[in-house]
This record gives sequence, structure tokens and C-alpha cells, in this order.
Amino acid sequence: MTQVAPEQPLHRALGLTDAELDRIRELLDRDPNHFELAVFSLLWSEHCGYKHSALLLRRLPSKGERVLQGPGENAGVIDVGEGEAVAFKVESHNHPSAVEPFQGAATGVGGILRDIVAMGARPIALLDGLRFADDGWQFQRAVGGIGHYGNCVGVPTVGGEAVFDDAYRGNPLVNAMCVGLLPRQRLQTARASAIGAHVVLYGATTGRDGIGGASVLASAELGEDDPDKRPTVQVGDPFTGKKLIETSLELVDGGLVESLQDCGAAGLASSLAEMARDGTGIDVHLERVPLREADMEPWEIMISESQERMVAVVRPEMLDAVHRVCGRWELACTAIGSVTDTGDLRALVDGEVVGEIPATLLTDECPRYELESEPQRVDAAEPAPANFASKRPIYERYDHLVGSRTVRRPGLDAAVLRLRPSLRGLAVSLQGPPPGERDPFRAGVLAVLGAARNVACAGGEPLALTDCLNFGSPDKPGIAWELEQAIEGIAEAAEALSIPIVSGNVSLYNDTDGRSIPPTPVAGCVGLVPDVRFVPGRWRSGDAVLLATAPGALDLDAEAALVRYVWKAAPVLSLAHDVSDGGVEQALREASEWSGVDAEVDLPAPAAGGQVLLACAPDDVDRLGKRNVVRIGSVR
Repeated sequence: MTQVAPEQPLHRALGLTDAELDRIRELLDRDPNHFELAVFSLLWSEHCGYKHSALLLRRLPSKGERVLQGPGENAGVIDVGEGEAVAFKVESHNHPSAVEPFQGAATGVGGILRDIVAMGARPIALLDGLRFADDGWQFQRAVGGIGHYGNCVGVPTVGGEAVFDDAYRGNPLVNAMCVGLLPRQRLQTARASAIGAHVVLYGATTGRDGIGGASVLASAELGEDDPDKRPTVQVGDPFTGKKLIETSLELVDGGLVESLQDCGAAGLASSLAEMARDGTGIDVHLERVPLREADMEPWEIMISESQERMVAVVRPEMLDAVHRVCGRWELACTAIGSVTDTGDLRALVDGEVVGEIPATLLTDECPRYELESEPQRVDAAEPAPANFASKRPIYERYDHLVGSRTVRRPGLDAAVLRLRPSLRGLAVSLQGPPPGERDPFRAGVLAVLGAARNVACAGGEPLALTDCLNFGSPDKPGIAWELEQAIEGIAEAAEALSIPIVSGNVSLYNDTDGRSIPPTPVAGCVGLVPDVRFVPGRWRSGDAVLLATAPGALDLDAEAALVRYVWKAAPVLSLAHDVSDGGVEQALREASEWSGVDAEVDLPAPAAGGQVLLACAPDDVDRLGKRNVVRIGSVR
């Protein structure tokens, strides 16, 4: 393994500091061998271990009466009543997408799909958050990767955002969110508890693609050697991904598996360590892993991030049935190990132990750093350049109707998906801060409020949030301060709305040649629509046009009241549209394009608080009340 970087010590080449190596020696009471050092480097990377953010994330509210699973598993899960639950999460695939946009974006979609499946849920919707310098080839390739994977796997891409800002040149952001449905009682976990059960790997075979992705690529800043990092970008196969989804759900439906785990970042090393973290152990026999490349070293097999793979814990009496299901879907399926009571993650090759590490050392003992932060001067938000270009050419490259649940299509605020066979629905959105916003606290607040308002505009009561924190290097005191402030902003906004944050992702080291991206927290929101027949649609000729406003400058109580007002008023409205960057004028243009008919209005003075554009029949205006609601015109 010394060939990785012969000019420096191996632990540094793998992304570990001298102090972290000393800590590993202390925990093991010996020197780690090369195999073990590779495993530690992945599990203690920023991408897997959250070592610079875990302490800060404790600030986020994550509990609520609907929460079935909060942070700590593959995805968050909430109860939406009538025996149904929703699993959802947003993740980043920024660095891979900067290096190879098509595959980086495509495998970001594949990974978030597997996270949802690992909870026992069927994916029903994808959303994407894209921030690029411009709509050039990198952006087009990323959109192509998202569309290719989602379209091929048969999950609709129903929403998201595309923002262009030169601050993301060299370090674009590709965030992917997935929403899935499951019966409440079928919730899966990743924990291995059945001593003596088989550990089964199924799906695609294992190769060298993606080796080091979580440490070499995702936990360090980019620079002039970016093309040299292309081998660490995984390669996706959506057709195998589709088979993996159907196989996994069939295994869960049949009660054939005890637990499921996505095999993604850090490969088997992460999956098995996470499964064994609660006191059980796992023995894995690496020679049993089906390979697609010859002469792979044990450490390569252990940390490969080859896509479209899942790990399951299967009781001995269920193993033959699991093989039959995987065989029917033409997927490789191999019992590669067993659950033990040792507490150790032990890797063997032909009976010889090549690495043995107590699993808790890889997870619970991951370093947790208190950041050295330094408050920064923040200038007023830069006005976003006028951009009236339609996003239609982007989202029309996605199949947003497959699955036959989509009631409200992408193009305006949140999408709505029907919870068949009932008339209830889910409103889903993904939102970041307005372009030009450089205040990290405001960025966090505005991401959450924007996502919640989008859901409310589609007639949904916001129930829960997921977040993705995109920032530069936390080793810079100014960036550390940005991260702290953004988390505080997200927490305060969520508390004002009285909704929990049940899942999320942190993407740090978004720097290129020393330049950090602006603070970019992104929030996804899921809301419940009581009856999809009364979702606001398009304004009609003769409708009254109104503006609802939260008074004051970022008054969180007033902002939360605005969100509640809009979703409760939704059944009366023909249209509701969040006023975000670009102001009322931009919102009117978007509403006109969406509806196919223009309105005549008197533009109001700019407001400091949140605003929502409303339309309804003239006879219904009085039903909307007059407090903080003003009529501004009519639809032609």
C-alpha cells in the first residue's frame, strides 16, 4: 500500500494526522497494520465521521411526536398516519461532481436511493439542489447524470433548485434528496443483532472504482491535480440499481432479512462497522466477495466504493430464500461473513486474519474536534442578478411522472405526490439560501423558511426537515464560524416552525485552490396535504392577486405564522407562490409562465420579511382575511 504516496508517511497519504495515528495506537495498544490503517482513514474521515461537525450538530432539534427514526441511521423516518411512514434524506456529491460531473451526479442519486431502501422504504421521488458558476458543460453533464440515473431506475425527479453564482466555479454543489414510503411497522435498521446470522453482500460485483472516495476526495479540498482524482469517482449502473431496489424491497416484504445497510462511502469498511457498532461483531471473509477485477488486494476489497451493493444480515434458515430472490433478479448474492459476539470487525483472507479492530473504535471513538472559530464581517446580501430564464429546459430532462403519484409537477415551489389509494398527499421541496447571501445565520434561516414556504404553497403542512451543510474547510477559523452560525440559524428556524430535523449530511472542504464556497446550507422539507384535489394550481382569468407578508425583518414567529396561514388557506387558493430571490416581480413572471396567463398588478414596496403571492376567485378574497394580506391586482 505504500505505493499510494511514497513521498510521505502512509497515514498522512490516507488523510490521517500524526495525532490521529497516535490515538489509533493508543486505542489498539499496538501499531495498526496497513489494512487497519486504511480502514481507520475512511471511518475517521470527515465524510464518514463528521469529526469537525458532530459536536455542533447536537444543536439541531430532532425529536417530535411523528419521528420514528431521527439522525444516526441511513435516513430519517416520520409517521404520516393511516399506517404509513415516510423516509427521506438529502446528501451531497460535490467533489465527485466537480471532478467528473456526469458520474458524480449520477452516483449521488444512486447513493441516496440506497439510503432510503435501507430503511425498508420504496423511493417515490428525487429532488436535486444544483449550484454552479454557469449553465455550461459541467452543469449540463451533472443534469444529464441525474436524469440518466433517475429516469433509468424509474424514480421521478420532481423538484429542487438550480442556482448560478461565480462563487461555485471550480467547486460546484450537487445535493440529492430522496423520499420513500413504507408501512409504519416495516421500518428497518442497519444494526446487526442476530448472533450467528450470515452477513450477505448482494448487488453489483466489486472493483477498484471509488477507492478512497470518502477520504482522498470528499474530505480534502480540490486543486490543480483534480484529474488525477478521477479513479476515486464511482461509476453508476442504474439498471443494476433498479434491480437492487426491487430485490431489497422483496427481501424486506418477505421478512427474509434482519437488517439492511447501504454499501456506499468507504464500502464494506463503513457498512460493517456501522452494523457492528452496538456491541456485536462481524467476521468478513474477503476472498468470498464477488470481484470484477483480478488481483485486488484485501484493503482494496474492503474500502472499494463500487456502486449498487447492499449488505444484509440473514438468519441461517432464510439464506436459501435470499439466494432465490437475488437469483430471480440476476444479482450476485454471497454470504461473506457472520455476526459474532466479539464486538470486533475482523477481516480474513483464506482463514488468515488481515485486520482486527473493535467496531466501536471506528465509530464511537472517531475524533470530535471543537473548532477554532473567528467571527467574520458580513456585508449586506448582494442583490441577485436579474435572471428571468425559465428552468423548464432543466426539469424537462427528468421523468417526473413515472410511478403515477405526481399530482403537482416541478416548476413552482413544491411538488405533490399522492399517497394512493387515499386522497392524501406529500408536498416535498429542497431549498438553499438566495444567491448572493453571505451571512451564514441568515443562510440557514432562509433555507429552512424557503423550504417550508414552498411546501405550504403546495397545500402541505410542514412536518419535518432534512439538511445538507455545504461549507469550505473547517480548519479555517472563518469557515468554522460560518458553520456554527448556519447551524444555529437552521435550529432557530426549525424551532419556530415546531418541526424536527430528522436526517442530513455535512459536506466540508468545498475549497478550490484555497478559495472557499459561500456558506450554503440546504434544507429539504416534507409536508402532508390533506386532500390533493385542493392543491393550489394555476391562477385563472379574473382571479384576484394578493400578497401575504411576514412583517418585520426576519421575525421568526411572524415567518412561522405566514407558513401556517398559507397551508391553511390553500384549499381556497387557485395559486400560491413563494416570493424568493428576484422579489415580487420575478414571482409574478414565474406565476404567469406557470399559469399561461398574465396579471395586471401594482408592485408593492420591497418588504423585509417573507412574502407569498396568492390568487383566488374574487368572491373568496374576504375569506383570506386582511391581516398582513393586501390585494395588488387581477389576472387578465
